[in-house]
Amino acid sequence: MTRRLRVDATDIARIAVFAAIVAVLGLPGGFTVFGAVPITAQTLGVMLAGAILGPWRGAISMLVFLALVAVGLPLLSGGRGGIGVFAGPSAGYLIGWVVGAFVIGAIVHARGRITWTRTITGVLVGGIVTIYAFGIPVQALVTRLPLAETALQSTVFLPGDLVKAAIAVAITMTLARAYPRAFRSLDRRRSTTAAPAAQPSQAAQPAQTSDGSRVR
Repeated sequence: MTRRLRVDATDIARIAVFAAIVAVLGLPGGFTVFGAVPITAQTLGVMLAGAILGPWRGAISMLVFLALVAVGLPLLSGGRGGIGVFAGPSAGYLIGWVVGAFVIGAIVHARGRITWTRTITGVLVGGIVTIYAFGIPVQALVTRLPLAETALQSTVFLPGDLVKAAIAVAITMTLARAYPRAFRSLDRRRSTTAAPAAQPSQAAQPAQTSDGSRVR
């Protein structure tokens, strides 16, 4: 059966919190490389959203964040905001945040238990590879540079992203040990897949002898 996404008031609050975390991580600003995409700490928030909230809620938190940016709130690094940012060199990376959060959550939460291997894999694949896969082609298109040259320039992001990935993994695993209830999607999965409690069997019917009398 298809598992339906259930979002309650607590989920809404958590989604809002992670959207706010991404916004706060943009307050220190960033620095721009080759006059195109700024390097910021906000990707760390994307990684944490996917790893902790799971695929759908993590992606929704990024959609909420980008919706606030689109309506003009200056939540991106350097106080950027407005619909125009989605036509700039960083537009692909912003879209990659949504898909990346989903990929991270899908890998980290794959089997209902948080492990080092899946967390590291999820953060690297979703938080770096997926975001680059969306960001680099759009950046090349907007800046009108060859794709190979843009990809080469983007390697300057890699050391910082690896540091952010390491921090995200450490926070996720620490939280998984110290406060596993933070991963609500896993709790719900366990509750829905756990074997139901044994139901009391119907009262044993008294046996009946050949002459029709009942025995107990």
